[in-house]
Amino acid sequence: MAPTADIIIIGAGISGLAAGCYAQMNGYRSQIFEASDLPGGLCSSRSHQGYTFDGGIHYIFGTGAGQPFYQLWQELGAVQGLEFVNQTEFMQIRGSQGDLLRVHSQPDELQAHLLSLAPEDAKLIEGFCIGVRKFKAFDLSMLQQKPKSLMTATDWARLGKQVLPFMGVLGKWSQLSLRDLAGQAKNPFLRAAMPHMFAWPDVPVMVGMSLLAYLDNGNAGFPVGGAIAFAHAIEQRYLDLGGEIHYSAPVAQILVGDDRAAGIRLENQEELRAERVISACDGRRTIFDLLKGEYSNRRIEKLYDGHMPIHSQLQVLLGVDMDLSQQPPWVTHLLEEPVAIAGQNHSEIGVKHYGFDPSLAPPGKSVVSLMLTTHHRDWQTSDNPSRDAESLIDRMELFYPGLRAATECMSVTTPLSLERATGNWQGASSGWLLTKDTLPLMIKGVPKRLPGLEHFYMVSQWTEPGGSLPIVALSGRNMIYEICREDGRAFEASIPS
Repeated sequence: MAPTADIIIIGAGISGLAAGCYAQMNGYRSQIFEASDLPGGLCSSRSHQGYTFDGGIHYIFGTGAGQPFYQLWQELGAVQGLEFVNQTEFMQIRGSQGDLLRVHSQPDELQAHLLSLAPEDAKLIEGFCIGVRKFKAFDLSMLQQKPKSLMTATDWARLGKQVLPFMGVLGKWSQLSLRDLAGQAKNPFLRAAMPHMFAWPDVPVMVGMSLLAYLDNGNAGFPVGGAIAFAHAIEQRYLDLGGEIHYSAPVAQILVGDDRAAGIRLENQEELRAERVISACDGRRTIFDLLKGEYSNRRIEKLYDGHMPIHSQLQVLLGVDMDLSQQPPWVTHLLEEPVAIAGQNHSEIGVKHYGFDPSLAPPGKSVVSLMLTTHHRDWQTSDNPSRDAESLIDRMELFYPGLRAATECMSVTTPLSLERATGNWQGASSGWLLTKDTLPLMIKGVPKRLPGLEHFYMVSQWTEPGGSLPIVALSGRNMIYEICREDGRAFEASIPS
């Protein structure tokens, strides 16, 4: 059977769309096959009774003109014509006794606020805010601009020179988690609230500092219209470049001949051939289902043996007949009495509304997201997620009176249902969770090729620990860069007019 494409890409998430765009820019005929009926993967949205439920993103690095990652999004057509909302306050954490921590993105405001809460922790607070100021000048994209496997001694020397001014702050804050930092606080409320400043306590402090720095630089915006507007923009760029996308086309098997990827078989048994195959979908499913585990080794098996940290959530999205636009957009409530969800007690609930983007709800109404971190295993025996969602709504009535009566529609996502809907193993929202222990893995990288299998490649959040949209987009870009090198082509990238 003659090949139908030069490159077949499995998955129309951001990494798959990016790989497709750069393949087309470099003269390859590509086709994308996506199990869902929408682009974006985890970066997507759904409409319910006039509301747009967007649980996929909180911010996107690279939305500020001239800032790190911005040129990447320009090449992918993702920022032209879209408007982005930049928050000056990332989150609030409210204690059970009425204490309030405001996570300002501006380091001077943050420092003044934290000192007013905990003057006894002045040294700790000052050191943290100095770090945020330092990261305002740090270009995260320089660590990802070229495939590490193709970097020359000159490339490494240039990177070392760029990183050198930041070695002190990187060394200090990459080996300390937010939970570790909070443990040094003397003030009881600061010690309780600080682990939740960036939504997961085990994040390296340098990651939180980078987020605040990028927010303050206007380089971490939320796209008006939500994640689906952002994904559709990249989808359109791919189609304009001549690519083809097949939706509702789940792949059942990667075809192999003579230890060389040769195409795919869809679940409807249709077979399609290609010179190369790129998997931009779930890593575990790719290796152990689509390829039946025939191209693996001990290192790869260890990655997926369950010991690596994964971030997963229960998320309850509500369409409510309430105008919350004057409320803080994101609040984490520390509970005096825990709430039982899927058989486990939880002492904090995140509440986010999207009033800063009026396009997501009818006039005078709001989209509200109730979030808490939970494990895939807890839902194996939980037979009633809606009951747990009702428990969260009841508890939130204490802080948002009338919430239950105002609720017009609801969508509940558990790690189990997210796994079924997107294929992401254990309902992971960002692949491997970025912690101080997995940070070296992010720098070293996860295998993007499999032992003994030629003309096959992997991209996505599962090859880029910690995820984040620009990093997974760069994984698609860099893979096409590598393929061009294999074929003796000069890699090209262009920005659409």
